[in-house]
Amino acid sequence: MVNQIIRREPIDDTHLSHVSDPLIRQIYAQRGMVEHAYPLALKKLLPPNQLYGIDRAAQIIAEAMVDRLRILIVGDFDADGATSTSIMMLALREMGAMHVDYLIPNRFNFGYGLSPELVEVAKEKKAELLITVDNGISSFAGVAAAKASGMRVVVTDHHLAADHLPQADAIVNPNQPDCTFASKAIAGCGVAFYVMCTVKNYLVEQGWFASRPLPNLSDYLDLVALGTVADVVPLDQNNRILVQAGLHRMRQGRCRAGITALLDRANRQPLQLVASDLGFALGPRLNAAGRLEDMSLGVELLLCDDPLQASRMANHLDRLNKERRQIEQTMQESAEQTLEQLTLDASKLPLGLVLYEANWHQGVMGIVASRLKEKYHRPVIAFAQSSADELKGSVRSIAGLHIRDLLDEVSKSYPDLILSFGGHAMAAGLTLKQKNLEPFQQAFQSVLARHMSDELLQGKIRSDGALPVSRLTLETAQLLMDAGPWGQAFEEPLFDDEFLVLRHTCVAEKHIRLELMTLCRTKRVTAMVFNADLNLWSNQNITRVHLAYRLHINIFRQQRQLQLIAQQAIPQTDKM
Repeated sequence: MVNQIIRREPIDDTHLSHVSDPLIRQIYAQRGMVEHAYPLALKKLLPPNQLYGIDRAAQIIAEAMVDRLRILIVGDFDADGATSTSIMMLALREMGAMHVDYLIPNRFNFGYGLSPELVEVAKEKKAELLITVDNGISSFAGVAAAKASGMRVVVTDHHLAADHLPQADAIVNPNQPDCTFASKAIAGCGVAFYVMCTVKNYLVEQGWFASRPLPNLSDYLDLVALGTVADVVPLDQNNRILVQAGLHRMRQGRCRAGITALLDRANRQPLQLVASDLGFALGPRLNAAGRLEDMSLGVELLLCDDPLQASRMANHLDRLNKERRQIEQTMQESAEQTLEQLTLDASKLPLGLVLYEANWHQGVMGIVASRLKEKYHRPVIAFAQSSADELKGSVRSIAGLHIRDLLDEVSKSYPDLILSFGGHAMAAGLTLKQKNLEPFQQAFQSVLARHMSDELLQGKIRSDGALPVSRLTLETAQLLMDAGPWGQAFEEPLFDDEFLVLRHTCVAEKHIRLELMTLCRTKRVTAMVFNADLNLWSNQNITRVHLAYRLHINIFRQQRQLQLIAQQAIPQTDKM
């Protein structure tokens, strides 16, 4: 699908006069940066006491430590859940907790969140305090079961809350009612980090560290950065500070042995590390554990402090990730065959794609939904069998359509269709009875029709314009890298322009390598089009290309070379 390229109009950036480079200054202004936001510094983090319920949660956790109660961390089976769990495990141990353990529900046996079935496992572990991380805000039955069993429950989460809350002893979630914390986009690992900082401060006031070493919790910012980027939350000011601090530690080699091992498996150089490496190289390898086996593998890697053992675990996750890719490719091909049977005219596709195959794998539904959403620019739900009569679905949305709110509207307009759901604006999950799949499809399309428009269905790329030829340099690429972190809602600079095509070749059977010349014929540069539509490039008479691209530093045999990475490439033949 060809996306419409919309160039950003120049705006006033005089409030950022302290940013010396005019290109960076304009890019920052375009992304809404305010004067006090630059430069990034940990002292500018939002204060923890803005998080509603955090003082009560910290008191409960600290008192459990003092009383030597059995604390059990209940995490989620994705990268955010794994990093959140690891942060709490490491921090509580370092602060002196005598009995702390964790439990990650296997997605195939328990599903998401703190369920009554998971509480039974917690009882077997003799847990006295449950702390949820990256889940719990919708675990009504699980929290009730834990309370009925005599456990105390602290919920720490960041997902959107329902109309009412579970009856936990304390809840820390910026998206709960009455919470004034300005960063509603903070990830679960960020919330966990804030809670641990508050626990530490409470224990300091109680004199707990009079005879113990005072821990430095900034040591865990590498985990916060990894979980934040991997969860694709918007990089608002607060999240950018957290990610930048974590990246700084990684670039200096001061990170967990498990992260170092993942970097090695992904062939990433710490000194050149950027936020996108966490999202596209480390995150998928960590997530592979929860998708195909058990996320406890990922948590153990992050907790590990033995480089040799960490390397072995990272190798195992790398193999799982390769298996995940194969499964994903098979599922995507199956889904596209289904769409081809549905219609040969892309303009007649339904407003939203709802797909199901009995042999699809639960662990990769979200990735397949994301790939199809990018290709067809429609919200996509991919369902897989979760039990004999139930289906689980992963949903991915498009810009301008809040998918969690839309599922809520479906649930209220068509009661009894959806068993459970939850999520964010761009991604969500749901469960329904298999017999309700067809009625749900109809209800989903009906509710979509109330909100969709032709404009929403048109894919758009926001460009920072044509980059002057004088800025097509390694120095500019390095400057842009240093100006990050870039990510969701703080997009990495993207430029667009026409180039002369000197040569194009297929690489690894699915990528296109371009040798280009600027139109003024003063600068040669290479570009890569990954996962290209090879049919578009079969014409040997291609002489020009319109690229939407990012600057990249390619390092090969210790040599640094400027390379353009295409987000979209539209080849053209000679104009007559």
